[in-house]
Amino acid sequence: KVCRLLGLLLVVIHVLFILFFRLFVYSHRRMAITGDDVRLDEIIPISYDFSVVEGNLTFFDEELELKLPFGSHTRLFLSEVNRAWSGKIQILHDVSIALGRQERVKSEVRDDLIRNSQPILSNKSQMLGMPQFGLRDNLIKCELLKNEDAYTYIKNYSFFLGTYNVNGQNPKESLSPWLASTATPPDFYLVGFQELDLSKEAFLFNDTPKEPEWMLAVYKGLHPDAKYALVKLVRLVGIMLLFYVKAEHAAHISEMEAETVGTGVMGRMGNKGAVAIRFQFHNSDICVVNSHLAAHTEEFERRNQDFKDICRRIQFRQDDLTLPPLTIMKHNVVLWLGDLNYRISDLEVDHVKDLIAKKDFETLYNHDQLKRQMDEEVVFVGFTEGEIDFQPTYKYDTGSDQWDTSEKCRVPAWCDRILWRGKNIKQLHYQSHMTLKTSDHKPVSSLLEIGVRTPVVNEESYKRTFEEIVRHIDRMENDCIPSVSLSEREFFFQDVKFMQHQAKTVSVYNDGQVPCQFEFIPKLDEPTYCKPWLTANPAKGFLAQGTSVDIDLEVFVNRSTAPELNSGQQQLEDILVLHLERGKDYFISVTGNYLPSCFGSSLSTLCLLRERIQDMPLETIRELVRSCHFYKSTTDKPQDIPKEIWMMVDHLFRYAKKQEELFQQPGLRGEFEEIRDCLDTGSLDTLPGSNHSVAEALLLFLDALPDPVIPFSFYPQCLDCCSDSSRCRQIISVLPQCHKNVFNYLIAFLQELLKHSAHNRLDVSILASIFAGLLLRSPTKQDLTEKRKVKEFVQHFLVQTTSDRDIDEKLPE
Repeated sequence: KVCRLLGLLLVVIHVLFILFFRLFVYSHRRMAITGDDVRLDEIIPISYDFSVVEGNLTFFDEELELKLPFGSHTRLFLSEVNRAWSGKIQILHDVSIALGRQERVKSEVRDDLIRNSQPILSNKSQMLGMPQFGLRDNLIKCELLKNEDAYTYIKNYSFFLGTYNVNGQNPKESLSPWLASTATPPDFYLVGFQELDLSKEAFLFNDTPKEPEWMLAVYKGLHPDAKYALVKLVRLVGIMLLFYVKAEHAAHISEMEAETVGTGVMGRMGNKGAVAIRFQFHNSDICVVNSHLAAHTEEFERRNQDFKDICRRIQFRQDDLTLPPLTIMKHNVVLWLGDLNYRISDLEVDHVKDLIAKKDFETLYNHDQLKRQMDEEVVFVGFTEGEIDFQPTYKYDTGSDQWDTSEKCRVPAWCDRILWRGKNIKQLHYQSHMTLKTSDHKPVSSLLEIGVRTPVVNEESYKRTFEEIVRHIDRMENDCIPSVSLSEREFFFQDVKFMQHQAKTVSVYNDGQVPCQFEFIPKLDEPTYCKPWLTANPAKGFLAQGTSVDIDLEVFVNRSTAPELNSGQQQLEDILVLHLERGKDYFISVTGNYLPSCFGSSLSTLCLLRERIQDMPLETIRELVRSCHFYKSTTDKPQDIPKEIWMMVDHLFRYAKKQEELFQQPGLRGEFEEIRDCLDTGSLDTLPGSNHSVAEALLLFLDALPDPVIPFSFYPQCLDCCSDSSRCRQIISVLPQCHKNVFNYLIAFLQELLKHSAHNRLDVSILASIFAGLLLRSPTKQDLTEKRKVKEFVQHFLVQTTSDRDIDEKLPE
């Protein structure tokens, strides 16, 4: 009975596989765009008598000829067929074993059941599945792209780009004068906003009710003569990008991805930064960036730095996860809009207004910071901006066309800009829209006509080009092994410092007889190809015969990697393995010396240091980390708090108590490096740099602590008692002594700042929002509820009580 039941189960499983693994064969008379363009002709079950041999598909004694072109789609098709067929065979095989071979089965079926589960593929199919096909496929694709002018057509589409800094206001007027200003409806809308919401909640939790309000205002303001579909919305705090497209084009958009990057305080806060989307429209890759760069006239270097950080840090994953992420500049077309914040330099406000009144925009433009930086090729290299023949878009009194009449009396500037990069792009208009008065900025728009390569091809030309390429590759592939030469194989990075980027370049030249595909691969038992402080860019790629590529080896020590380097547990040593498909491996040695830093060192270690950390022998630091009782044998005792914290807080206490936007406006990278060196070497008695740079250095210091001010082990207790002030204070009372001292010292300083809130505009909520995640840091990623609890915990201490009076004694004198 059991055997008969198992036999029945075998039949059921066989039927299920026939039902669930099938090929659907469709036909179409013209280019298939929608489901209405195709017809289902046949359904083919993938059964045990199914096979693909020499391009012929055989099933149940029937045969269907398939033409399988070289390409990733064909490889994916065959792998899926193989997986379905192999899975069926394996399960049937397992069932036959369970039967104990007691049930009689037709001999030809039994032969199928017990044979190897890998199907017999044709020569072409085998080649498609082997590693070298990836190389051949890439070469064919590369050559086809080089020659695409011979067989493709370009069609023009209109792109409306708009940017508007709304200064935290609600939509109060129709946006049609801005968004519907073109005579004919554009094919695409890419609309960017900055300062959508200036509230603390938006800054902290990236949540705002103004998103749907402005989204609705945009939808109502689109050109009335066309129907549009929302393709994507992406937002980071107050930076938002909306992507609309004519409904008839939506089906041709694919590979949509979105990314965000904050460049505010500590290089991460989202009050400044960028949002970006990338997509493929027909055969063109397009990337759109909406950015809000650092403010203030004198901060153009910080704006330059923000631009470079955005370009470096925004990376879009590809559908094929084996391929490296795409950066902004890897697209056919890049459209960049936003409040770039570049100002007018070297002119007094009255002179600027006089030039505007005379409409002498050419003279004014010569003093534009963005123009000067682009002329010097510092930023936006390869980008184009249309002629500016409209008056500056910043700064106006809200609700009017009158220039800023506030006490600061800002110099008018073209803060709001639109640029592009790529071929076949023509600007049809570039203008501001003075009728909108909601904000202290005026919106700007640009209408671009972009030539897009469509999927419509000259079939005869394509076939001829494809066949010529294949014949050429066949001649080259005569069993030659790929080979490359490297410009260097050993690299040494001298005096690497915390958060200071260093890079060296290795040139890889294809000196072989065939194209090659290279990739850095992990060493045995290692999860990644390199240590976390090292990257190779690009990490993989393709080299045609006789060509070369420059690979940047980049070293960057951050808060994650600094602790082990400071303590001597890790050194700057690594071996990179550069692998060639169908070829040999090449080994690249990367070494360096890291200069220990107070950034990334523990509080307990720093309290025991009597000298600057870079003045101490590395072995002494290592021993000190291993045993925090190092100085117990001497008359020395640990300091109450690290002197590095004292220096930064003392500086801010003396010079920045009334500083506006303290801890909210980022400093300069160069000034941070000077502050870091001063703290690590004691080269100066006073800290260099602006108040904002010192404030940001303090935040970075707290962020880099291996164990935060309130140690990780206390984190769950703090969340549990966050609503009970007395229990919160009880937890602080039992912290390790140096951690308790630092917490009390910092809280006393923050309380002192609150006494000057009329000048610095800080309040309890702002300071709790900024410092909560640094003083009480989560060992894992926080959710929104945890963030609110952490903030509530810290807020208890910022409201000064009688019990806090002893803390005041910790303030610098």
